[in-house]
Amino acid sequence: MKIINVLFLLLLIFFNCAFTNEQDLIKENEIQLKVNKCGYKILNSNKIQNRIIFVYDNDLKKTILKNNKVLLSREVIVFEDAYKNIENQDELAAFLFRQIVMANRSYDGAANGFLRSLQMKAAPKKFEIVADKRAVDYMVTSGYNPIGLITFIQKTVSQKRQDKLSTHNLVSKRLAIIYKYIYTKYPYYIKENPYSYTDSYQNFLLTLLNNRKMLAEKIKNNSKEDLQYE
Repeated sequence: MKIINVLFLLLLIFFNCAFTNEQDLIKENEIQLKVNKCGYKILNSNKIQNRIIFVYDNDLKKTILKNNKVLLSREVIVFEDAYKNIENQDELAAFLFRQIVMANRSYDGAANGFLRSLQMKAAPKKFEIVADKRAVDYMVTSGYNPIGLITFIQKTVSQKRQDKLSTHNLVSKRLAIIYKYIYTKYPYYIKENPYSYTDSYQNFLLTLLNNRKMLAEKIKNNSKEDLQYE
């Protein structure tokens, strides 16, 4: 009788694991389809002819591996730790746009873009700002709200103590530049903002208060001075 109970328990565990694995696979396929649909809409809307593919990966990887994939293999990889913070299509598009910008630029120049890839890796801060601004342009062209880029970064990218020794800009600086770019080039999205009362956007307004004051003062005085964002 004990043997039968043990066998029954083992079968139950086996079928439960099989069911769980099947459910996980279905979920991954559904996410992959969403990523593909959004990604190819972006490529087609912006007439990007270079070949770029989209991959959803539920295994955690180091950021450096992800960036190398984008630059060298022209794969846009959406990791589970990033996807779990995506709440809507705008934020999914925001994530994909930045990676698409990097992958697309890796085709430019000599050696089928190999030298361009090295340049982006050698000067990541410069190309980070370029990618953010281009992502905003791409989002507007494709019919997405670029404020989604602000809310996605606000939720997912941590603030460093300083950026002098870092390979990336301070997140507060990036967000201030993105906000200014949207404010000056696409003011409609600031005035008619469905994200105004979301927690992530309200937190962005709070943490970027000083930078936004500097921008408002610059606009008021019609100044051409480059702002030193905090």
